[in-house]
Amino acid sequence: MKVIVLGAGYVGNVIARDLAEDPSTEVSIVDINQEVLDKMTHNYDLHGICADLSNPNIIKDIVRDFDLVIGALPCFIGYKVLEAVIEAGKNIVDISFFEEDALSLDKLAKEKGVTAVVDCGVAPGSSNIILGYIDSILDKTERFLCYVGGLPVERNWLFDYKSPYLPLEVIEDYINLARYIENGEIVVKPGLSEPELLDFPEVGTLVAFNTDGLRSLIKTMDIPFMKEKTLRYPDHIEQMRMLQKAGFFNTEEIDIKGKKIKPIELTSRLLFDHWMFEEGDEDVTVMKIIIEGMKDSKKLRYTYDMLDKYDREKRRLSIARTTGYTCAAVAQIVLEGKFKETGIFPPELLGKHSEVYHQVIEYLRKRNVIFKETIEEL
Repeated sequence: MKVIVLGAGYVGNVIARDLAEDPSTEVSIVDINQEVLDKMTHNYDLHGICADLSNPNIIKDIVRDFDLVIGALPCFIGYKVLEAVIEAGKNIVDISFFEEDALSLDKLAKEKGVTAVVDCGVAPGSSNIILGYIDSILDKTERFLCYVGGLPVERNWLFDYKSPYLPLEVIEDYINLARYIENGEIVVKPGLSEPELLDFPEVGTLVAFNTDGLRSLIKTMDIPFMKEKTLRYPDHIEQMRMLQKAGFFNTEEIDIKGKKIKPIELTSRLLFDHWMFEEGDEDVTVMKIIIEGMKDSKKLRYTYDMLDKYDREKRRLSIARTTGYTCAAVAQIVLEGKFKETGIFPPELLGKHSEVYHQVIEYLRKRNVIFKETIEEL
């Protein structure tokens, strides 16, 4: 089987290397940075292709001879890349987390006979797969709550945060309105709102706040209460609120000595050096999922806890592991022909298939990404 990974960043790197460990899979990786490709192809059994993936025609040409495409690109080009791959008639598993509604491409994917799994990371991603599965075995799901965050192990006084993602993507997650479901209705709150302090073993006290993490769940799941909150070290939220209040996240251009500039772009550039991980930096990923519902006239609560740590042996960041391995697990399922339905599929729709859920959980377990399940009768 031939797989091509679009994007050689932290997560694309992990996906490509993980899939390449299967001798039956030939893996190529595409990026605009030749230096990054040279390093990867020198150290691992990968074929590198240097290309500008902002051009849909180039994408269609590159993916032509592959059995499966992996989308691991920044959010600002993710949707256009997904559309180009579908138009090329190729199956794709994507983690790009773009703003546009992927479901708008469902008709095109069906016409092209394409299986396209989107938002297939850690959250959204594995959290959705778990919800889809539990929803399929309950008579009625009543409540879904997900707390999730990636954090540096070594805290710094300046921002208490580091990320493998571009600062602009993180900031947009903070400033976008957050949607959740309450009493069956969509409720909209500001990002960074409704902070609550929670204690997590081995990590300590974290703050959880609203971000727009439900995404496709709002359309695909009929559950009267659903909410996802982002986890950070407690000082971080106040620092972000201060920057937001002072206008550093504003998107309207301002004039500085005759030059037009967007404050959010300047802020993103300045944060880049502070937020990006350096060689040897370690991180953790924390997740708690709570699902409640009825089964055989009993009210049950399913709790999934996950604490994943930096892989020192393979030198892989936890957030890249938890995101990339979920994507790789689903990619393997599609390659094996175990999921053949055509159209756009958020992960929760895959999770409704018991065999998919169990294979993903086992795939993650073998890589030491472990979800601890607890079931209580309420």
